[in-house]
Amino acid sequence: MQALVVAAHGSHLNPDASDPTYAHADAIRETGAFDEVREAFWKEEPHFREVIRTLESEEVFVVPLFISEGYFTEQVIPRELRLEGWDPELWDSDGTSATEVTLSVGDADKTVHYCGPVGTHDAMTDVIVGRAERVTEDPDVGDGVGLAVVGHGTERNENSAKAIEYHTDRIRERDRFDEVQALFMDEEPKVDDVTDFFESEDVVVVPLFVADGYHTQEDIPEDMGLTTDFRLGWDVPAAVDGHRIWYAGAVGTEDLMADVVLERAADAGAELGDAIEIVRVGAGGSVTEPADVDGTAGTTKTGD
Repeated sequence: MQALVVAAHGSHLNPDASDPTYAHADAIRETGAFDEVREAFWKEEPHFREVIRTLESEEVFVVPLFISEGYFTEQVIPRELRLEGWDPELWDSDGTSATEVTLSVGDADKTVHYCGPVGTHDAMTDVIVGRAERVTEDPDVGDGVGLAVVGHGTERNENSAKAIEYHTDRIRERDRFDEVQALFMDEEPKVDDVTDFFESEDVVVVPLFVADGYHTQEDIPEDMGLTTDFRLGWDVPAAVDGHRIWYAGAVGTEDLMADVVLERAADAGAELGDAIEIVRVGAGGSVTEPADVDGTAGTTKTGD
């Protein structure tokens, strides 16, 4: 028997923060690839600390639904799961290359394959591009368009920016968009000044966050000048300083994020059968050929 644990942050303040976690876990559960699928959180129940002991499976794959390697993936989750012998050095990562390490949980008699976060997996690059396609309702978006990949950023953890820069570089190398720029909330270059970094009239802004919440639905729209008050909503696209800003929601809400979770588990040795194909069809496409699903172009968004 094999089990999957999708480990996410959750929130005491935003009841919608866990929605993507449950949605992706449900999509994976329906494939039947795992005997058990569990969601676990730091700020909500069920908690990291108890989740392993709720499982009957002896082999457990833990995939962190986080954007970057750092405090939560390197300290909080391994500590709360009580992974024996854990050390961040076991990932042998440069900040974006963590894959998997196999450890035991002695008091639960389980073997745990602890995976790197979804946000640094190569498949995330395609999900970001897919997000740009959906918000513009243009499967060929790129020519004459700039793309901003936005992260939180923090001077306390250099890996926070590395994930954003990693995918930005990968997209830039494809020469699909006229301009590609990594921007941040809490470090330079800042998303507040988004129009200063682009000559393109049309700029797509994709926040590399797991869930829509305070930052993506309140801070960033106001900081970019899309609206003076997030409660009033904003247009997509919105006119700002001579540019048209196409602001997408958090990339973690994309249906194809379930595919990235499965890719992480597969890299760690999980037997998935045709689960990845099932998830891609359910999302309406593949990672490299994203689905044409409902976007927000031409609508007014409001914060939740």
